[in-house]
Amino acid sequence: MKYAADFRSIARNALSGRWAIAVITGLIASLLGAIASNGPEIKFNLGENGANVGLEFAGQQVYTSGAGWNTPITGFVVSGATIIVIAALVMAVVYFILGSVVSVGYARFNLNLVDRQKEPEIGTLFSYFKYWKTTAVANLLQGLYVFLWSLLFIIPGIIAGYSYAMTGYILAENPELTASEAIEQSKQMMSGNRWRLFCLQFSFIGWDLLCSLTLGIGYLWLTPYKQAAEAAFYRDVSGTEYIVTPTEVAPTNWQQEEAYDQL
Repeated sequence: MKYAADFRSIARNALSGRWAIAVITGLIASLLGAIASNGPEIKFNLGENGANVGLEFAGQQVYTSGAGWNTPITGFVVSGATIIVIAALVMAVVYFILGSVVSVGYARFNLNLVDRQKEPEIGTLFSYFKYWKTTAVANLLQGLYVFLWSLLFIIPGIIAGYSYAMTGYILAENPELTASEAIEQSKQMMSGNRWRLFCLQFSFIGWDLLCSLTLGIGYLWLTPYKQAAEAAFYRDVSGTEYIVTPTEVAPTNWQQEEAYDQL
């Protein structure tokens, strides 16, 4: 049985010589909502000078509307708020769908990374738009199920989150599955393995603390490290682990390797 240290070792070997593309891909995935990122938010503010309502996206102000207290602001603010609410809802839906698709693409990217059968490419992030309905429904159902389990206190919700953790990887390899089928396979796969995944994630706590001291810059490198380790974990618990031969440990030319595989 592999442990957290083993998965971290596999991740480091997979990232060796490929940190640049892993960091860039991880950053793009984060900005597009595949990992942790800020989606559209509506902000209402009341102050001495008046009231305003604004729309923020990824932490940046997109639109704002407001007026001072000494003007007939009620209709103005309400009409502006209505526009912002509608815009926020549309952006939220688009952002959710995009993030769902990219999250599965990012899972595929990291599987390619740890498998070392082909060179990982940034374009992999966008290779599942054909299955956007499945990825979005899977993401929605996971969030709904975790929320419902959380109503029974926090612990059941946490357990549920770990049960569904492999759904993205399953869809990355089996996009023809329905969302429910992928979630069910993840539940079966994670039965008896939830604690192992928790230990793997907790093993990065020291790096998380260090990255917090870098104003978040360190996460540019820590995120790919974590994701590659989780992809290695999936390979182990799914029984689909790709065995790297000695000649494949440090390939120097991906094009030659792919040509050799086609012979």
